[in-house]
Amino acid sequence: MKENNNKTHQLKISNLSKDFGKLQVLRNVSFSFSSGTSVAITGPSGSGKSTLLHIIGTLEKPSNGQVEINGTDPFELSEPELARYRNAVIGFVFQDHHLLPQYSVLENVLIPTLAFKQQPDATQLAQELLNQVGLSDRMSHRPAELSGGERQRVAIARALINKPSILLCDEPTGNLDATTAATVADLLFELHHIERNILIVVTHNLELAGRFENRLKLADGVGILESASSD
Repeated sequence: MKENNNKTHQLKISNLSKDFGKLQVLRNVSFSFSSGTSVAITGPSGSGKSTLLHIIGTLEKPSNGQVEINGTDPFELSEPELARYRNAVIGFVFQDHHLLPQYSVLENVLIPTLAFKQQPDATQLAQELLNQVGLSDRMSHRPAELSGGERQRVAIARALINKPSILLCDEPTGNLDATTAATVADLLFELHHIERNILIVVTHNLELAGRFENRLKLADGVGILESASSD
């Protein structure tokens, strides 16, 4: 798989706030990232990490502020347009892989391409991605026949099938043993380097967070951005 250096990706978050009733989870969070940037979001439980990830992923609307992805405010789109936009621009990897048990590994990777038929060579690309994540010999297997680490690698391949601008991962190594977690983390960085997307990972693992060039620490709804150069 060749490096994807031709795309320019941009994420801009401006004065973002999120309230749930009287509870303010996020308060005036702002940052901007571009192609090839990696970001770890850290903070204690309840600090708004997953909420921020869901807003970036357009799964939740902010109470105030703006999200801009490649010059587009996704929340100004209609629901059908937003669904299409999300599928094309954002990839998700969750702590629980969310693979469909009745489908093969290859079929699971292809699922994001079915809704809008964006990839005419989708099967070839899926096979290429599965080879890239070391699962070329598992394409016809069902998820139940795979280890936890293998299932998470399938989830990563599925998240990349539409070549998203932004790859969002919520505790992607949280359910894995230390050795497998390190392998999955290595894979995420390797594919991020190839694709040159914006990689954003929520994690409680400070060792993993330390590998990112940027770290956004959330506390009391406020985000403090640090870069590796400031260490």
